[in-house]
Amino acid sequence: MNEKRHKETFDKISDEKRGRILQAATKEFAEKGFSAANINVIAKNAGISIGSMYNYFASKEDLFLTVFDQGYKLLEKALVEVSVMEGDIFDKFESLIRVAQKSSRQYRELTQIYLDITSEGLTYLQQRLSRDFESITAKYYRDMINKAKNDGLVDQSIDEFVFSFCLDNLIVLLQFSYASEYFKERMKIFAGEDSLENDEKMIKGIMHFIRGALAPRK
Repeated sequence: MNEKRHKETFDKISDEKRGRILQAATKEFAEKGFSAANINVIAKNAGISIGSMYNYFASKEDLFLTVFDQGYKLLEKALVEVSVMEGDIFDKFESLIRVAQKSSRQYRELTQIYLDITSEGLTYLQQRLSRDFESITAKYYRDMINKAKNDGLVDQSIDEFVFSFCLDNLIVLLQFSYASEYFKERMKIFAGEDSLENDEKMIKGIMHFIRGALAPRK
């Protein structure tokens, strides 16, 4: 996702002003979703004119994609940091769970935007963003599983494509569970009333499940 969604003029403004615009846009998209978000409201909350906004972005869609790219960059950064860590597949997956817990709370609005884009009727955007955003994690998980196979840490019969899909779904639902009121309640129903506050309980339970699912069959 290296393609710029904004005009060159956006790169020339101060970091402070750029941050205000992205913060206002993130808040509006997270609260109202793409369709209902109002670019005039975003401009007002950012303290700029609507004319200036269109001087930086050709459309609301380009502004939305610029905000979405922030989440992509955070994901890339997290995967790079985990990939260079010492440890096997289980150590790294535990680190990813911890990153998911922390980032979902720290960047709650970005997680909410990700949740909304999966449910809104924006087929043309969903297909485009899914290919861009999900491909990076799909390859990362497949490579991680294949390395673990070569190291004899997981069962050789595991289909790395299917299992990477399962792993990613687990992480995604965990992220939603810290960002969405619906998924928070769902998590408490399934994992217990203390699940939102007891991170170590969740990590221990998920890792027990993952180790059992991946363990070599005798």
